[in-house]
Amino acid sequence: MIIRLALGSLRARAVTVVMTVLAIALSVMLFLGVEKVRTGAKTSFAETISGTDLIVGARSGSVQLLLYSVFRIGNATNNMTWQSYQDILARPEVDWIVPISLGDSHRQFRVMGTTDAFFQRYKYRSGRGLELAKGTLMGDLFDTVLGADVADALGYDIGDPIVVSHGLASFSDHDDLPFRVSGILQKTGTPVDRTVIVGLRAIEAIHVDWQSGARMSSATTPEAVIRQMELEPKAITAALIGINSRLQVFGLQRAINEYPQEPLLAILPGVALQELWQIVGIAETALLAVSAMVIVTALIGMMATLFSSLSERRREMAIFRAMGARPRVIVGLLVLEASLMSAVGAALGVVMLYGGLVVAQPMIDAAFGLWLAIAPPTFREGIVVLCVVIAGAIVSAVPAIRAYRASVADGMMVKI
Repeated sequence: MIIRLALGSLRARAVTVVMTVLAIALSVMLFLGVEKVRTGAKTSFAETISGTDLIVGARSGSVQLLLYSVFRIGNATNNMTWQSYQDILARPEVDWIVPISLGDSHRQFRVMGTTDAFFQRYKYRSGRGLELAKGTLMGDLFDTVLGADVADALGYDIGDPIVVSHGLASFSDHDDLPFRVSGILQKTGTPVDRTVIVGLRAIEAIHVDWQSGARMSSATTPEAVIRQMELEPKAITAALIGINSRLQVFGLQRAINEYPQEPLLAILPGVALQELWQIVGIAETALLAVSAMVIVTALIGMMATLFSSLSERRREMAIFRAMGARPRVIVGLLVLEASLMSAVGAALGVVMLYGGLVVAQPMIDAAFGLWLAIAPPTFREGIVVLCVVIAGAIVSAVPAIRAYRASVADGMMVKI
């Protein structure tokens, strides 16, 4: 009986009810959308590099090593020698190793020297590999492959020349040995998008006439002569390592950290990423707080709507009371109406969220490299929806109590 009364009352106030339900739906969609973005960003952050068991560099801090080797932020305290790299490569636990050389830049983008193995071994998002959007990998000594953001920001295309600058904030250019764009990578949502990738030998080639960070005043070595050189690096910045068995990872890490020839540090990327997320993850708390306040605002708006409707429904309530309806029936009617609006609004918010994800997911992935998984609602999301319904019932208690206390005479005195 009371359910039929509640549904009839809601139909009678269809416009107000629809607006209230829509406000709740938008609030729930925003809250759950922020939750999806938060978890997606955290997952993407954690999967910036996957399939790499260890990262090795000069001894510093684990977060610092991760920042400059993976995120291209900051600088290494020192380099590791090429001999140390060769010694690690020769260890039986090592399946593969990819050298990385940093230090130069191109118009505020970092330049990374490496080998072709980087394109095969670098994985992100649970094993996804790098793919070319156009062009080819580096076939010549002075070829370069650009990350998607570099090509987009600077307007480069295949065959365009690039001049690398010495250091990060230097006015000295390696203009005597320009590079040529041979390929452009597809967007990954990782620091690779903001990287100019060249060959490891090319890093040595452009520094043939440099010593102690400055160009030597003697005559420039001709390019033809440089191409005939061995160009073996004396040092590199870091190295990515894959091992034969995960059971060997801690033993190899300890051996590298105790390497007697020079102070080195080997870190587990996943552990270092968790440490870094703890530092930068405070933003997710702020996002959740803002979206929670939006839901609170919508619920307060619903309470205000119920208060406003009481003035219009005083005669209705009085008639119910005159027909023998007990005060608790009046309270139950208003609470049930609010609960139904909250439940429908929350359910509609979930439907709108997943409908929006279906449409926006590929665009978000292409634009930002952020993958928002479309999966069944999680237990956490179910709890949020349930809390919205319960909160709707709670906030309706205030106008319901007011209606409960109103006398029959008060409602009968209302002029039609």
